[in-house]
Amino acid sequence: MLYNHFVVDRIQAYKDRGESLSLYDQQARLSFLKLDRPTLSQVHSQVLQNVAVRVDLAFQAFFRRVKVGGVPGFPRFRGLGRYDSLTYPQAHGFEIKEGALRLGKIGRIRIKAHRPLEGTSKTCTVRRSATGKWYASIVCEVEPQPLPKSDEAVGIDVGLEKFATLSNGDQIAPPRFFRQEEQVLAKAQRKLSKQKKGTSARAKARKVVARVHERIRFRRHDFAHQLARCLVNHYGLIAVEDLIINGMVRNHCLSKSIHDAAWSQFRQCLSYKAEEAGRTLVAVNPAYTSQDCSQCGHRHRKALSERVHVCPCCGVVLDRDENAARNILRLGLQSQVDEPPRSPSLEAWE
Repeated sequence: MLYNHFVVDRIQAYKDRGESLSLYDQQARLSFLKLDRPTLSQVHSQVLQNVAVRVDLAFQAFFRRVKVGGVPGFPRFRGLGRYDSLTYPQAHGFEIKEGALRLGKIGRIRIKAHRPLEGTSKTCTVRRSATGKWYASIVCEVEPQPLPKSDEAVGIDVGLEKFATLSNGDQIAPPRFFRQEEQVLAKAQRKLSKQKKGTSARAKARKVVARVHERIRFRRHDFAHQLARCLVNHYGLIAVEDLIINGMVRNHCLSKSIHDAAWSQFRQCLSYKAEEAGRTLVAVNPAYTSQDCSQCGHRHRKALSERVHVCPCCGVVLDRDENAARNILRLGLQSQVDEPPRSPSLEAWE
């Protein structure tokens, strides 16, 4: 396999000559490899060059992790089941015409188009999913389409009991897609574990497990996109917490629920939709947003189990998450006008 060949080349070059092969060194060797392996000539040249790009990215990530003192994770070899996509990095290698996708050195393939292409096509990646479905993702360069200006602003506090609470008091219930499918998934995994490795029955059972995971992923992805679109359409400024998810999931009691909530995916959807629509997305430091009073600024420490904010100074009573969302909005607005932190009165929110 070409990917594994490039990995071995880099390892041998370093062991034998103390040399680090570059991306262009390996791409230049493709013409000689085609002489030794004629089957490589049946693959589009840009697809072969992209394999070298992937190897180069894997080694760059490895050295970056070594430099910062993280877990290095040396690039691994790829088996048939682990290399499941190919990329045409230039538009002349692919074309959509008359309801079909033409791929260089492959031919014409009938497709179910998700939507018409917009702008200028740049790259095409063909991927095989774990359930055996094939997807073609085409990257296009398009002009931004800003939405009409909106002067409304909102702060968003995400959580587990409620997926999100807005500074205006609105609450979004948590969908908990993984929890809904947990028993179905467990049953499918038990059946998979009883099958003998290498048999067709095991392959069939594995696909059932993959379908359950795929269904969860699709539903979660759809939820994040629809909620993000609704918020971006309505608000001109959106303030969110700059959460460090990798640190939060170390709590083994909450890690499954945090992963199921998929806050990072929701934040990613908000980010690029806001940029395209000309909206402002602000990530603020979440420290003490649940402890500070959104009316007077008094810091009153509360346990995680306390779900109502009762300020001992001004007497305001609010839902804990709504209080946090108001503080997030305040910090987001202050970051735009570059003012020193202050605590606005309750009338400023109304």
